[in-house]
Amino acid sequence: MAGRCAFCDVVAGADHHLVYRDERVVAFLDHAPLVVGHTLVTPTAHVETLDDLPDALLEPLFRVVRDVSIAVQSTLGGDGSLVMSNTRISQSVPHVHIHVVPRRRSDGMFSPGRPLWMRRRYEPGEAEEVAAKLRAALHAA
Repeated sequence: MAGRCAFCDVVAGADHHLVYRDERVVAFLDHAPLVVGHTLVTPTAHVETLDDLPDALLEPLFRVVRDVSIAVQSTLGGDGSLVMSNTRISQSVPHVHIHVVPRRRSDGMFSPGRPLWMRRRYEPGEAEEVAAKLRAALHAA
């Protein structure tokens, strides 16, 4: 791995808003979310792209993706979720990660003329509150 990897830093304990962690997968809030609750799910091992993901990590990674999808819907009042991953093109961090974005029927996310990647910032204390709610939902699952 050339240079620093922001997600390896998170795995190593860098400041982030943790949603889930086990020995193979970590999930945390995106620091510039599309909507409140936008979560990133990534393997703890450094793997650059989804194409490179070993078979042994497929099940644990996507099990957590599914569980986070359910949690963002049930906890944050979503009607569904958007689950996606960029591979090389538009992949801002070269460490495989899956975006789990809460959706609402009227969110306009794919409306004509609206760029998909309109990011926002959390208000003070908001990310901590959302992460705590999601951790509780995932713990109860």
